[in-house]
Amino acid sequence: MRVAKALKQADNSKNISESGLVSSKQHGIHPHLEKSLQRHLQTTWAQPFHTPTLETFRQLKREGVFASGLPFILDSGCGTGSSTRRLAEKFPQHIVMGADRSRSRLAKSGVTSSFHRHENLILLRAELATLWRLLLNDGHLPEKHFLLYPNPWPKPGHLLRRWHAHPVFPQLLSLGGEIEMRCNWEVYALEFARAVSFVTGVDVAAKKIQPNTAMTPFERKYLEREQALYAVTIPAQLTQAFRLSRPVLHVADYSSSVFSTGGGV
Repeated sequence: MRVAKALKQADNSKNISESGLVSSKQHGIHPHLEKSLQRHLQTTWAQPFHTPTLETFRQLKREGVFASGLPFILDSGCGTGSSTRRLAEKFPQHIVMGADRSRSRLAKSGVTSSFHRHENLILLRAELATLWRLLLNDGHLPEKHFLLYPNPWPKPGHLLRRWHAHPVFPQLLSLGGEIEMRCNWEVYALEFARAVSFVTGVDVAAKKIQPNTAMTPFERKYLEREQALYAVTIPAQLTQAFRLSRPVLHVADYSSSVFSTGGGV
């Protein structure tokens, strides 16, 4: 039994450089991507808000998070919050907000409630599609918005769960700021860039990157294993132009929202 265990461990060690790589039957941009985007542009996604996220957002407002008028940076899908802490240190004159839906990931940073604040750092538990719409509705627009290693949803049938094909994508772009998305699946990066180009009419490219310092635990792992990383950066001027080209939408009554689950997180 000891020999078998040793052989199994040795076999696992051979594949460590491939650990974390995305496996998918899809090897190029999804053929239905643009069709889905066209549908999202023609209709307004009106799924009810995720109630716990709505309650957390109300708490943010009650505690005057935006009352200072300081610019803010959004780290969506922040996981444990390590990337948010790095950003808060790098941008001390900004409010830096990290949001993630996972209670267990945030708990690793000592976050035991839905909302945690320390100096210019804010960590909150939230469903992102709801949070983005609430921020946009109230005009709280980030100066920078990071999407670091989102769930790739690699099955071809999961296209609409990827942020760039999700019904909330037009509102994500409208929320604005300079958007930076990083991932370790080239197909996701190419699709994200294609989606931005399709809805804005401006060419945006996915680029291979080699960061000097890892921003997230995932990025650190991928760099240590010498895996390829990709990024798509959308200038703030482009997201602003897109927002101004869209109809102005307002949510009149938050209290009418009911609990809802959404994809993409």
